[in-house]
Amino acid sequence: MMTINEIQDQIIEDFSYYEEWMEKYEHIIQLGKELPLIDEQYKTEENLIKGCQSRVWLHAAYKDGLVIFTADSDAIITKGLVGLMISVLSHQPPKAIAESEIYFIDRIGLRSHLSPTRSNGLLAMLKQMKMYALALNSIHPA
Repeated sequence: MMTINEIQDQIIEDFSYYEEWMEKYEHIIQLGKELPLIDEQYKTEENLIKGCQSRVWLHAAYKDGLVIFTADSDAIITKGLVGLMISVLSHQPPKAIAESEIYFIDRIGLRSHLSPTRSNGLLAMLKQMKMYALALNSIHPA
C-alpha cells in the first residue's frame, strides 16, 4: 500500500506530463468518471459537503483498519476534484489521514487555476475527509 505522500508525489508526476491547463482539466474530469460512486442511500443531507457551490456527497466507511471514501457530485469538475482527493486519502488509516499534510494541490498549481468558489469547495472536501478520519480514529485508535 502506498502512503499518502507517495500517492501525492505520483499525482505531481502524473500532472507534470501535461503542459496545458486544459489537458490537466481533462485529466481531472477523467478522474471524476473513474470515481467509486457513493451508494444512493448515502446521498443524504448529512453527507453533503458544506462550503461547496456544487452538490458533493461524501461518505466514509471503516474497514480492516482503513477509511474508504466514496463520493459523487452534480458538477463534472467537482466530481474530478473529489476523485482526486479520494485517490490520495481513501484506503488509508484514519490517523494517517488526520495527520496528513496535503501538498499536491499547490505543487500541481491547482489552487491557482481554480475559481475561488471551487478552491473553497476543495478545502471543504479536505476538511470533511479529515473530520471523518478524526472521528473514526477516536472510535478505532491505531
